Amino acid sequence: MLNSLVEQPEKLRKVVLVGFESAGKSALFRGLTGRDTGEESNVRGSTVTVRRSELLAHQLELLDTPGIRIKDDSVTTMLTLKQLAAGDTVILVIRGTDVVQELPLLLGMLDVTGKNAVLVLTFADKCGPGLSAQADYYRKGLGISVLALNTREMDGNAQDLICRAVIAARPIKRHPEFESPPESPVIEPQTTMFEHTVWGRFVALAALAFLFAAPVYVAYLFSGWIQLLADVWILEPLHRMTAGFWKPLQAIMLGDYGIISLGLYSFIWAFPVVFLIGISVAVTEESGLKDRITDSLDGWMRKIGLNGKDLIPVLSGFGCNVVAVFQSRTCSSCTRKSCVSMISFGSACSYQIGASLSIFSSGGKPWLFFPYMLVLVLAGAIHTRLWNRNRLDDTLPLHAKRTFLQKPSWRSVSWRVRSVMKQFLVQAMPIFIGICVVATLLEQTGVLSVLTGALTPTLAIFHLPGDAAGGILFSILRKDGLLVLNQDQGSFVDDLSGGQLFILVYLASTLTACLVTMWTIRKELGAVFAMQLAGKQLVTSLGSAFVLAWLWNWIA
Repeated sequence: MLNSLVEQPEKLRKVVLVGFESAGKSALFRGLTGRDTGEESNVRGSTVTVRRSELLAHQLELLDTPGIRIKDDSVTTMLTLKQLAAGDTVILVIRGTDVVQELPLLLGMLDVTGKNAVLVLTFADKCGPGLSAQADYYRKGLGISVLALNTREMDGNAQDLICRAVIAARPIKRHPEFESPPESPVIEPQTTMFEHTVWGRFVALAALAFLFAAPVYVAYLFSGWIQLLADVWILEPLHRMTAGFWKPLQAIMLGDYGIISLGLYSFIWAFPVVFLIGISVAVTEESGLKDRITDSLDGWMRKIGLNGKDLIPVLSGFGCNVVAVFQSRTCSSCTRKSCVSMISFGSACSYQIGASLSIFSSGGKPWLFFPYMLVLVLAGAIHTRLWNRNRLDDTLPLHAKRTFLQKPSWRSVSWRVRSVMKQFLVQAMPIFIGICVVATLLEQTGVLSVLTGALTPTLAIFHLPGDAAGGILFSILRKDGLLVLNQDQGSFVDDLSGGQLFILVYLASTLTACLVTMWTIRKELGAVFAMQLAGKQLVTSLGSAFVLAWLWNWIA
């Protein structure tokens, strides 16, 4: 009879990691679970959702929550407070270098009455020998376990120590004492030119430009060299081999929009850009430079209705707009919609950057890429300021310590780059190949000619030929849909003037966000806002393109 009974597993104890941004929660989560998720980075707000993992050996369910900010109403802060209420035990994660200032602030924000708690002091490697005395003081004053750790280098003993502390956790004293902790010298984050009161913003802007310009230029040189080899060794032999094939099949494979001819051409120009920008962004985040740049540019961001912390999602948009929209959860409720507006218009994703560089290069005018990027960002800033006139409260307290600058680890950088490459190869390229097939079918059936004819009068306003309609239409599906303009190995764009080429790429880039981004915005902020944003962006794009076309003709 006893053998027939099924032993019911014990209910897992829910343990919630809570702390300010950059406290080291995600590194602690990784150290406890052994999960190299690649999402834990040396950048504020690297966690925008709740991550869960079960530690079955200790009957624990671990939850890593987004970092919280002082007096903040962002989605991520609200999410953290909600998870805290549902947790059985809370691990308070605070940087050991700032525990004296941050512990009272954190306890003042959280309701941990009656909850079992453990205090973990991170960045122990940045603290002096006085940290042990501080840990003892807080252990007695709070009545809970206090552990000082370097969460980036945790071994099995540290993992077991934390788990045992969680199992034995108890609530904080009803009247805790932490007003007079012993002093402990700490290593302060490095001071750099980014913090200079006069030149800091210009240095940050120059660093930002270099971090994107350098990989784009190297990618351009590499792609130009590879393209010549591909023409001679791949495309020309294939054209000779398929000369007698069935015409529709030949068109799908090697026609103007062929999956081999156009697909290979576009891959050569897009892949190196995506790869090198992926490396640049990963190194910038893992080294701590990204936070320093955003902190330095806070004042300028406020001029357009945003602030420094909103720049992080905007910069993430230069990798992927969808990821950036998710990361905008870290923005306060009064700036999130403005931030998403800036992402949708002014953040050129890596696919858009690769496609734009490819088109400019095919047209024999690669130098247009840099003024294009400059105009895109400036127009995005004007667009954001124009449609979002809410004034920021300059007195809003932003509790943000300087991020430590550190040498990026190969493991974290390589994971991020592998993730970007996987997304490009598994998601972007198959969709683009599908676009090539659809474009060929539309061309062969005459539908593309009908659409081109319908858009020709509108394009004529901008002095663009009707054949440019295909690139604009397909860029609405995906920003690298612009690559269909590389038809016939770039002969179409090669016939355009510099002004026509610039306006064409600008229109295709800004007319609307890609469908995946718009779908994400709808899910995050509602269908009404998504439709309003699309309408406003359409107006700004057409209006600014008209002004740019007029200026170009006036200068020419």
